[in-house]
Amino acid sequence: MLAVYKACILINTQYQLHTHSATLEEKIMAIAGVLLALCCMISVGWASGSSLRFLAVGDWGGLPSKPYTTHIETSVAHAMGQTAAKYQTKFTLALGDNFYYDGVKHVDDARFHETFENVYTDKALQTPWYIVAGNHDHRGNVDAEIEYSKKSHRWNFPHYYYPLQFSIPGSQATVSILMLDTIQLCGNTKHDLAGDQPQGPADIKVANAQWDWLEENLKNNKASYIIVAGHYPVISIAEHGPTKCLTQKLMPMLYKYKVTAFFSGHDHNLQHLQHTQSGVPVDYFVIGSGNFVVTSTAHHSAVPSGSLKYHGADKHNGGFAYIEATPQAMTLSFISGSGAHLYSHSMKPRK
Repeated sequence: MLAVYKACILINTQYQLHTHSATLEEKIMAIAGVLLALCCMISVGWASGSSLRFLAVGDWGGLPSKPYTTHIETSVAHAMGQTAAKYQTKFTLALGDNFYYDGVKHVDDARFHETFENVYTDKALQTPWYIVAGNHDHRGNVDAEIEYSKKSHRWNFPHYYYPLQFSIPGSQATVSILMLDTIQLCGNTKHDLAGDQPQGPADIKVANAQWDWLEENLKNNKASYIIVAGHYPVISIAEHGPTKCLTQKLMPMLYKYKVTAFFSGHDHNLQHLQHTQSGVPVDYFVIGSGNFVVTSTAHHSAVPSGSLKYHGADKHNGGFAYIEATPQAMTLSFISGSGAHLYSHSMKPRK
């Protein structure tokens, strides 16, 4: 946008300098150039302001000792910065396992700087980050992660679960995002080994309160697109596989209320699965390769037949997601830590 604006000024300046002595044909050509540049400027401005653009990354939580990061985390952080600058993204969704391996101890824990503030340094990433907790965060002090919202200008973690609502610029269309704590809903894993399932909620009343909250926020939701996001996947072909607690209780809600997509992490790869029930399609995205990558497809037979659309596990680069929502479609793209585009899928607005 700035480059186009500068081009406009340059063309206009050249016109002012030379039209006094120019022929009529040259004057017409100069005016046409100015008008063309203005049209470009208007069209670029319209394009940049007519969609909602954001990033999503999961399982990005570095290491508990020096260097406090992994090669994949720093590669993904760099590529996220490039993507955010290119598309002028408005915010980032962080899908849990924010601090490996045992979360943080207190609000002044050095890990907030070692693994977050000092890693995602690109100017374009100084936008709001909306956080949920993962199973590794629950091994530490999640309340301290919530409290850190008061100390960081971009860290937004107001509660264990919470709603977000965004308008798509230049339209009446909206995006509703419901951020969940899937560990409160389903419990923590025992050893976090392949196939390890959550052990059941630590507090049934707390879990039921969140289930009730979720259904209430879905029941009368008129948003053009609804994203439900949490750490555990509903379905996945990878090392942990489907989360039984979520397939039993959450999955029916997604179809009942015509949710557009479910975002998760936990499995350390990138996946897109799509499943249709009673004529309602729901897209499931696993975005869990922000720090580690696991290539396992051990649970390929545990997901609905034909549901897998994409699986990526680049052990050298990891990856994240870039999302753009317009009134006509919401498109999610997987981007490698190398910056390469890997895969895209578009979803229609809800009816």
